[in-house]
Amino acid sequence: MRIDWDVPITMDDGVVLRADIFRPDTDGRYPVIMTHGPYAKGLSFQQAFRFAWSNLEAEHPDALDGSSNRYQNWETVDPEKWVPDGYVVIRVDARGSGRSPGYVDIFSPREARDYYTCIEWAGVQQWSNGKVGLLGISYYAVNQWQVAALQPPHLAAICPWEGATDYYREFTHHGGIPSDFLSQWFPPQVEAMQHGVGDRGARNPVTGVPVAGPETLDPDVLEKSRADVVAEMLARPILDDYYRDRSADLTRITVPTLSATNWGHHLHTRGGFEGYNTIPAGQKWLEVHGQQHWVEFYTDYGLRLQKRFFGHFLKDEDTGWRDQPPVYLNLRRVDGTFAQRAENEWPLARTTWTTFHLDVDRRQLDTTPPRSATSVDFAALDDGVTFWTDPLSVETEITGPASAHLTVASSTTDADLFLVLRVQDPNGQDVTFPGAMDPEGAIAFGWLRASLRSTDPALSTPYRPWQTYTESQPLTPGEPVGVDIEIWPTSVIIPAGYRLGVTLCGRDFAFAGEGPWPEAYGVRMRGNGIFVHTDERARPHTVFGGTMTLFTGGQHTSSLLLPIIPATSRSAG
Repeated sequence: MRIDWDVPITMDDGVVLRADIFRPDTDGRYPVIMTHGPYAKGLSFQQAFRFAWSNLEAEHPDALDGSSNRYQNWETVDPEKWVPDGYVVIRVDARGSGRSPGYVDIFSPREARDYYTCIEWAGVQQWSNGKVGLLGISYYAVNQWQVAALQPPHLAAICPWEGATDYYREFTHHGGIPSDFLSQWFPPQVEAMQHGVGDRGARNPVTGVPVAGPETLDPDVLEKSRADVVAEMLARPILDDYYRDRSADLTRITVPTLSATNWGHHLHTRGGFEGYNTIPAGQKWLEVHGQQHWVEFYTDYGLRLQKRFFGHFLKDEDTGWRDQPPVYLNLRRVDGTFAQRAENEWPLARTTWTTFHLDVDRRQLDTTPPRSATSVDFAALDDGVTFWTDPLSVETEITGPASAHLTVASSTTDADLFLVLRVQDPNGQDVTFPGAMDPEGAIAFGWLRASLRSTDPALSTPYRPWQTYTESQPLTPGEPVGVDIEIWPTSVIIPAGYRLGVTLCGRDFAFAGEGPWPEAYGVRMRGNGIFVHTDERARPHTVFGGTMTLFTGGQHTSSLLLPIIPATSRSAG
């Protein structure tokens, strides 16, 4: 393998980005697998993300087999597993990050144009066959959606692996509620890799050079060279052009696309489904898996899938991809295993959309409406209210998007609604699944800031309400309003004897118990991973710490709409 370090790529405004290029020893023209982002191309996966690397070592050793792992980099492909198969692997440090100078402005139109330029540069090099594919996780998936919408001529295929498509609805807010994620993630993963950190930061274990160098600049100089994304989010509570400019125009994506997503990711789950359903590309596929979000990208399962896709579209090989089903699901079982099943569409056409009513009197979740109208008050910042079905008489599969219609009131002028689907075993213990970071995540989540409840009828469906988030409608204290809540897509096969439940509260849901709970980014993870909503600047207690009221029965309906897959139509492997 030949390696060219810090290769210059000049942008249209004269700024020079730096790329590491891994090429086959033999001269020739090869397809390109590219990533472009702010995490520093020379940063060691093993050193910087020890928690994830340890998980792969202990539970998924196939992810590390067959490689020296010297060139492993967070959320990008391992060159040692791709270059021998006749690919060129390119990692580019985005503007202002790693070894590339400039102003850091994540997911900005400027950054997307830079990516376009890098793709076109790679497509005409003497070692390139003119076909560029994009493959990477998270940030390296989000910006695939963005740049593909710009339609660079040499872009031949994309595989966004767990990447958001909507900067407002998925990255910065949940249901209009500002997420803490930006303030947790940006300092250690973007600021710490900013060009000019230099000798204060990490070094490339192979070359020995600073991964965020070669300059070492004063912190005040660095601060002026990056956008304050947290301040921007807090100053912009509704969806405006700032967020639109940082979201992909999915309707313009025409290249072959494999959208791979995860059932348990508060940042990326929704985007994988939205991307698949919205892009007009005639050649598009959806794959859905579980586990922590870095796992299946690196395992043999993920690698085989990726190589079959790119071998077909970048190398014109007969990889069997012509027989790949449009949708391939890894359905979650309560014992932590998966049932694999091919499908033709999403949501599944044979879904039995089933209404489950909330009944305050009986604290029951039932397909039969409540006998009487009643309500319950609860403190917004306490544990909320929970409703359970009777033990299920038969095995029940829930697979698809879901929604809730609730009638609520608040003692204040607003309320943040947190909705969690749960499953309990016959002993009353919660069933959990590994989430993005959290080893014990809940089944599914929905969120909504009540003042941002307005929906667009043209874009809404019964199972996926589409809030506009462009106008605020304050509540009148004590006056009930109807709200529709999007519950992100999920899948679980629930055995007979188990119960299905839903919890509604005015804060982040947390599983009961003393722990010890795992921590990441300073967050104690109790079902949501790191994706919590605690910033007092975004959720002042005077507004969001009041008393909430839930109404059920009569004219004030409260219910869930869940995607039940008929047992007679299932053939899981």
